[in-house]
Amino acid sequence: MKAFLTGASGFIGRHLARELLRRCWTVTALSRRRPPVEAPGLRHVRGDIADRTLLEKELQGADALFHLASSLGSALIPRAEFFRVNAHGTRTVLEAAAAAGVKIVIHFSTAGVLGHVRKGDIADEDYPLRPRDIYDRSKLEGEMIALEYARMGLDVRVIRPGWVYGPEDRRTFKLVRAVARGRLILPGSGRTLQTPVHVSDLTDGTFLCHEFGRRGEIYHLAGEEALSVRDMTAAIARAAGRKPPRLRLPLLPVKIGAWLMGGAFRLFKREAPINMSRLAFFIHPKPLDSRKATLELGYRPKVKFEEGMRRTVRWYRDEGWL
Repeated sequence: MKAFLTGASGFIGRHLARELLRRCWTVTALSRRRPPVEAPGLRHVRGDIADRTLLEKELQGADALFHLASSLGSALIPRAEFFRVNAHGTRTVLEAAAAAGVKIVIHFSTAGVLGHVRKGDIADEDYPLRPRDIYDRSKLEGEMIALEYARMGLDVRVIRPGWVYGPEDRRTFKLVRAVARGRLILPGSGRTLQTPVHVSDLTDGTFLCHEFGRRGEIYHLAGEEALSVRDMTAAIARAAGRKPPRLRLPLLPVKIGAWLMGGAFRLFKREAPINMSRLAFFIHPKPLDSRKATLELGYRPKVKFEEGMRRTVRWYRDEGWL
């Protein structure tokens, strides 16, 4: 089997590339910078997802396209860049896939398209969509484009992952490091719910989506546990051998401070240590219901958060990150 992978140098992309190779796929990996992994069977292509000519050429003969490329992270990224990559880039990739005759496309969206899941709810795939920031709005547009191509006949399946964590994840590392150093102060009550999913469970679910998924369907791939931020940080603390964070700050002044600090740092073209985007994990619940993936795909996550975080912290320490 031949796979084409976009966003191959990202956290999930690297893990997926390795698993594809382990399962004896031949992988062509597109990234704008370095190769995701160095391994037999992987061919790296340096390029941009806006380059349709390159994409159409490289997608020839591909059995599956795994589309993970996205613009995310920094508050300094211009608004237009989010939509150029996450929305218009998705259209270009799917146009090229259709022209090249790719059989199956797996499009990675985000739980962020849900915005803020109401207290007491666990969101299924039909839950109302209310994205809150520019990244999530651009990803929703990309998701809508993917579903549009599915209606046109291209076999596109959409994955919305839970809160993904695991070895090599630099986003999670910032949280782990703060907890491990005893420097985390929880904004608000700490009751915000997330459904963390270990990256190994997400990659397994991705293969199930490829094998059993249906055209035009969305699948939530999350862990089985809906955990509060307070419980998650306590589990991180136990994995790091620390006491759980106990200090909390009232949410309103934290939000005001994050908004002001984000604006002030942007004037100097620097990323603020705290801004509204970084607060989202603590204040916007996004628990996902994965029952559809269980029923249709046979998806059953194996890694509980407590054990997964122990593995992750161990990896950070072994690699000298902590």
